[in-house]
Amino acid sequence: MNTLPLGDHAELGPLEPWQAQEFLAHVDRARVSVDPWIPWATLTTDLDSATATLQRYADRLAQDTGRIHGIRLDGTLVGGVMFTRFDSASGVCEIGCWLERAGEGRGLVTRACRVLIDWAFQDRGMSRVEWWVASGNTRSIEVARRLGMTRDGVLRQRFPYRGVRQDSEVWSVLATEWPPAGDASGAGVRAELDRLMGVFTGAFTNTGGTRPDLGAIRDIFIPEGRIISNVGDEPVIHDIDGFIEPRRKMLTDGTLTEFSEWEVAERTEIFGSIAHRFSEYRKSGYHHGEWFEGSGHKTTQFVRTPAGWRMSSLAWDDAPASVSG
Repeated sequence: MNTLPLGDHAELGPLEPWQAQEFLAHVDRARVSVDPWIPWATLTTDLDSATATLQRYADRLAQDTGRIHGIRLDGTLVGGVMFTRFDSASGVCEIGCWLERAGEGRGLVTRACRVLIDWAFQDRGMSRVEWWVASGNTRSIEVARRLGMTRDGVLRQRFPYRGVRQDSEVWSVLATEWPPAGDASGAGVRAELDRLMGVFTGAFTNTGGTRPDLGAIRDIFIPEGRIISNVGDEPVIHDIDGFIEPRRKMLTDGTLTEFSEWEVAERTEIFGSIAHRFSEYRKSGYHHGEWFEGSGHKTTQFVRTPAGWRMSSLAWDDAPASVSG
């Protein structure tokens, strides 16, 4: 697999042993974020161990049992994706990812994972892609959700980390569930538009201690996208960052708690490389400690891009919320 553009000045390319010095510098920057979740991050502490880590993946690549790829942003290595297991005989593989903080909030991991999963299903004919993740790794679990994976189960106290045994969750997606790249059929496009809307509504959830994942919104919109509130007397038009940041604050500073939003009805029309969806949604949570329930409607436009379907604009109008003590 050659170097491929991911958009937003990022690219995906192979990581090889001769790049160990660059890899080590990156791991040192990323260690605080990835050490609890990526086993080789604990072991990669100097040039020899960095070379050994990349050599193990080079050997797996030669044996067709695994591979590793780096994500570079403006030419700097900031993360990567990998097949930790690749069993072509059984048609089952396992994908993993990591990212340093400089690359967060741009959807780079999700885009890179889609490239690898597309390749596994379409080029190699795999049947199942798995995602193994520690139950406490909420960011990784959210990526699995954005990729349309299903949680198959939890393996309790599967492995130790610094003296404490950790649970592992197993997520997966099947070839029959994965929309083909460039699929112009109504069923394939419809499934992808459903997924994008699910990512958008799910990004706000903070129920049960869940962290909202508003960065996922950057994954599903074109960079020039607009999100419009038409609740008041006149429209309020946001670019993507302008929409995300105030809502991130409300969902993490105690203003809005136990919040969730979900789609209850929709009408979708698809024509070639454009699509439109008219949705009814519900939402609930505590606002400044008071329980509320609300509803409203959204209108969403989609466009097909070289990286797949993306939202280009979304506008909503809320019905008046009911508040109870």
